[in-house]
Amino acid sequence: MGLWVLAHECGHGAFSKNKTIQDTVGFVLHSILLVPYYSWQRSHAVHHKFTNHMELGETHVPERLDGRDEGSFARRESFIKAFGEENGLVGWGVLQAFLHLVVGWPAYLLIGATGGPARGVTNHFWPDPLTTPDQPKKELFPGQWKEKVFKSDVGIAAVVGALAAWAICDGPAEVMALYGGPLIVINAWLVLYTWLQHTDVDVPHFTEDEHNYVKGALHTIDRPYDKLDPWGLIDFLHHKIGSTHVAHHFDSSIPHYKAQAATDAIKEAYPEIYLYDPTPIPEAFWRVCKGCVAVEQRGDKFIWNNEGLEEQVL
Repeated sequence: MGLWVLAHECGHGAFSKNKTIQDTVGFVLHSILLVPYYSWQRSHAVHHKFTNHMELGETHVPERLDGRDEGSFARRESFIKAFGEENGLVGWGVLQAFLHLVVGWPAYLLIGATGGPARGVTNHFWPDPLTTPDQPKKELFPGQWKEKVFKSDVGIAAVVGALAAWAICDGPAEVMALYGGPLIVINAWLVLYTWLQHTDVDVPHFTEDEHNYVKGALHTIDRPYDKLDPWGLIDFLHHKIGSTHVAHHFDSSIPHYKAQAATDAIKEAYPEIYLYDPTPIPEAFWRVCKGCVAVEQRGDKFIWNNEGLEEQVL
């Protein structure tokens, strides 16, 4: 967990003033985690710029509710009709937990899953969009980033080659036990905390006309991982990235060891608009799994639709 946070800081320019050291450490750590360094550096910067943006958001962009008879909203309704309200929501929640925690991260890298529609289908290992984007001038990897995507692929190829050699020498079971299994856990953890940082049943999203950088940062959510782990091990391992994330979205160049001070300053300066949800992580996660399905426009915001299910979801 901690290595992923340090790799993440390399991508933001928060690890070292020496760019060579920073990119070397970031490239190696990302490659070991099977994440293309420069590709992710670019896509993650886009995520920060367009947080909670309905068209240009890069991750965790909600599905629009265009009709109650189609899409994820209709599929949740079919679960409820088949199994009853309570059991149907449980089944839907379990499905969403699996899709996000197990399938979500590789799906994001390979097809840009949960990204906004403006850039089409994207792939972190190939610089050009896989489908025609709605806004070609907003493609994910423009200009010099195309070459950097291929540079990132070299690191991934080296790690995949090393893993193949390891499997040939000592067997695939050992590779899965010592590398594959832990990687699946790390990826699930990554999706869990990023999903909860940017999603909840009462957190809105915005159109291009209504969105701006500060509004995106102020709709990021800090959460209390100490309730899940009163000994502080989780906060220690991921350097409090889940409970200081609003500050990170205000200024991503702040290193993790200064993030708590920045968070305290934001709380003091903006107590009425700083988002902190004290709900324990398992409870918040389950609420998001059941209730964050599709959004509909209400005024200048897009709001999650859970009409008639408030008691079960909220």
